[in-house]
Amino acid sequence: MMDVMVHQGIETIEFTLGCISNTASYLRLWALSLAHAELSEVLWSMVMEAGLGMDINKYVNPIAIMITFAFWAVLTVAILIVMEGLSAFLHALRLHWVEFQNKFYEGEGHLFAPFSFERMLNGQDDE
Repeated sequence: MMDVMVHQGIETIEFTLGCISNTASYLRLWALSLAHAELSEVLWSMVMEAGLGMDINKYVNPIAIMITFAFWAVLTVAILIVMEGLSAFLHALRLHWVEFQNKFYEGEGHLFAPFSFERMLNGQDDE
């Protein structure tokens, strides 16, 4: 009976830690999404508002606005593509390591023995 209680206690601790780990993992993805939105806002306020506020000349101003928009668009798309790639990478990594390892991986198998010509020539076979 005591063995069952100890086993259940260990399972409860493992389940609780798994829940906390999964929650923290999703919070990292949420934080990256929040950073994505905030970077868009910062780039808009720093680049576009400055470009739209220029009052140079009625002939030069439209050209300056087009140049400012092109700079803002390239900068925004470049940064956000990198952030979306990082988000996709982190999500795939989380799925593989956090969820897959918790559910299916048991760690039973054969001890890894790297390939060695020396062992092969000496006739040592680990299989």
